[in-house]
Amino acid sequence: MTSELSFVSRYEQRLALVRDVLEQDTGLTGPACQTLAVRLLHLLDEAPERLRR
Repeated sequence: MTSELSFVSRYEQRLALVRDVLEQDTGLTGPACQTLAVRLLHLLDEAPERLRR
């Protein structure tokens, strides 16, 4: 019996969380939610610290 572990980065975890929220709360398709999630995370990551608080 072997089980394969796969590494999931923190970014991929955050991306999945945002994508899932978008899919639940909007009428967008899965690929559209993925694209929007990538753009949103990029925006949040690039925002200065004082704007994020």
